[in-house]
Amino acid sequence: MTPKQKLSFSSKSFLAKKGPGKTLGQYRKDEHIFAQGDFADAIFYIHSGRVKLTVNSDKGKEAVIAILEPGNYFGEGCLAGQKVRMSTATALSEGSILRLSKGMVVRLLRDEPAFSETFVSFLLSRNIRIEEDLVDQLFNSSEKRLARVLLLLANFGKEGTPELAIPKISQETLAEIVGTTRSRVSFFMNKFRNLGFIEYNGEIKVHSSLLNVVLHD
Repeated sequence: MTPKQKLSFSSKSFLAKKGPGKTLGQYRKDEHIFAQGDFADAIFYIHSGRVKLTVNSDKGKEAVIAILEPGNYFGEGCLAGQKVRMSTATALSEGSILRLSKGMVVRLLRDEPAFSETFVSFLLSRNIRIEEDLVDQLFNSSEKRLARVLLLLANFGKEGTPELAIPKISQETLAEIVGTTRSRVSFFMNKFRNLGFIEYNGEIKVHSSLLNVVLHD
């Protein structure tokens, strides 16, 4: 290799390990990765486990705004000038999460087209998901919203094979995501189980037939 040659950048390899500006952390279930109001100076990439993003009002009311899975970034608001965290990130299960310093990410976006391409693709996909969530919240019933959340958690409609079983998640958390009460979630979960759309005994197993609830007018 001549002095002017440069190895091609691989986002996958870069994100696979720790290094300068990168810290790989292991998190326990229910452990905070960052809290609302914390100084925002890094973004995060999920290697394994799932992460819940929540916001709290001045009166103490909490709302779940996202459930993130492996391959997702979060905390990217700092790249747009966000000084403090607008949400709290909590591990829903044991997991491995990579912390990327803001300065390093800014340099990568400027100097490495391969990283820039994958990161922008992620942001666009996240934006589409936010728009879909808004439409879902405005126009669909709580029953349809719950069915959609369960299907998304099971990766239906995404590349790869859907997961029959999804990680354990409480009905309280599902109610916060859907925007309804725990009693309504319990009612619909029992209904879905009786119809054979899901199996629910500790863990939740989602069947493709649950799509009928989302597609039915």
